[in-house]
Amino acid sequence: MDVYAIRHGETAWSLSGQHTGTTDIPLTDNGRRLAERIAPALAKEKFARVLVSPRQRARETCELVHLGAGAVIDPDLAEWNYGEYEGLTSHQIRERAPGWLLFRDGCPGGETPEDVGARADRVIARVREVDGNVALFAHGHILRVLAARWIARAHRIARAGPSNLASNPSPAVSTSVPEYATSSRRASA
Repeated sequence: MDVYAIRHGETAWSLSGQHTGTTDIPLTDNGRRLAERIAPALAKEKFARVLVSPRQRARETCELVHLGAGAVIDPDLAEWNYGEYEGLTSHQIRERAPGWLLFRDGCPGGETPEDVGARADRVIARVREVDGNVALFAHGHILRVLAARWIARAHRIARAGPSNLASNPSPAVSTSVPEYATSSRRASA
């Protein structure tokens, strides 16, 4: 099994560096073009399951790569709820909260790192039940949390010993980012 983690294409707010969680904004024209550029690479793969965030930017990216017909909307793939920080840049947030780090501090009026981690764990559990490749269409921060937790899980299994690793193989995690459609990273987890 391979898991493909695909971040949505460019939006006006991703271009300006604004945190976009619950605000449902569309892709830019450039975001659409970049999303379409990864379609040939994904067309070479067969997916047993396609999960997509409910946000239109992720759904549109999924449609543009021709995987939308069989996609299942998964609310756990929604981007981090930034609460009071929605629409602000990291610089603006740090003016209010010096030293702020999203993955440590979370967002007032929004989600904590533990909240997002719990959502990522539920996605991982659903993905591990699939027999075949999986494509996940979502957002930068939730995909980072998902990848980190997947890798941490594989590390825990490996530390438990070779016999446990053999009985619980961890599939590869593939990452493809539409903004950088010409580069793709693939890491075993």
